[in-house]
Amino acid sequence: MTSPVGTTTASVIVCAYTMARWSQLRDAVTSVLQQEPSADEVIVVVDHCRELEVAAHQDLEPLGVFVVPNVATRGLAGARNTGVAHARGNIVLFLDDDAIAQSSWLASHVRHYDDPDVLGVGGLVVPRWEDEAPPWFPPEFGWVVGCSYVGLPTTTAEIRNPIGANMSFRRSVLELVGGFSESLGRVGATPRGCEETELSIRSAAAVPGGRIMHEPGAVVGHHVPRSRAKWTYFRSRCWSEGLSKADVSRLSDPRRALDRELTYVTRTLPAAVVQHLAEAVRHREPVRAMRTVSICAGLAITSAGYLTGRLRAPDRMPGIARPGVAG
Repeated sequence: MTSPVGTTTASVIVCAYTMARWSQLRDAVTSVLQQEPSADEVIVVVDHCRELEVAAHQDLEPLGVFVVPNVATRGLAGARNTGVAHARGNIVLFLDDDAIAQSSWLASHVRHYDDPDVLGVGGLVVPRWEDEAPPWFPPEFGWVVGCSYVGLPTTTAEIRNPIGANMSFRRSVLELVGGFSESLGRVGATPRGCEETELSIRSAAAVPGGRIMHEPGAVVGHHVPRSRAKWTYFRSRCWSEGLSKADVSRLSDPRRALDRELTYVTRTLPAAVVQHLAEAVRHREPVRAMRTVSICAGLAITSAGYLTGRLRAPDRMPGIARPGVAG
């Protein structure tokens, strides 16, 4: 790779689990292969789907893509750990299989690693709605569909954790902390998450002075199917996010697990309610008021999920590190 950083090498990992997203996976891989400067390697990890693995070997390997099966626990965290174990680059980037990276995506990530204190980088995730966004959907809840949301920094800034669809880490950091916790995260279409949050908290604790940066110039477009534009998905995702946050708070420092959420709940959401109500009155558009209802309901459902998760007594503390991530 002709990199902005002389000794930097970059591995891009794309995890996939279903033939239903085959065309999107191909588009994601194509967007990576078209980066300038280019990645040193592109790894597609197939999560326990033999049909997809065969198709990827046949169609993607001739393009120079390295296709491997997930040999770890089924799910996104295990697939990512498998990818890291195969990666040779000292910077590892992760792109979702239904996301398309803009041409400067890789370079925008890599440039931050000139700073030795940077452990990881997160980019901007823009929704690509299959249909239009529903009028009741508040942009403050973009995280429900795996995208950036109102409340994130709008300029380059230090953050606690990136969004999983568009992130990178030093491989040495991933190896140091043992990779992603396979007790967290999405398995198939199950709307759980937060494995990148827990990893980021653990990484910052392991490397004093280390920072994770938000880079809005590293942009990907994330496909949002019409199934995720429904109220039933919104409700399910909010509930699952609460459960996931409870898991993270058990695995790590509860203060770090919820510090960003406290600001979000006490500042971002109240301001959004006032704004949407004011716009509904000013523009005489009652549909804008529906967003305030969605905000209140989403907060209540997420909070209920969190409290439920905290009250549950797990049989054992979920494991954090998985041996063998260091390849």
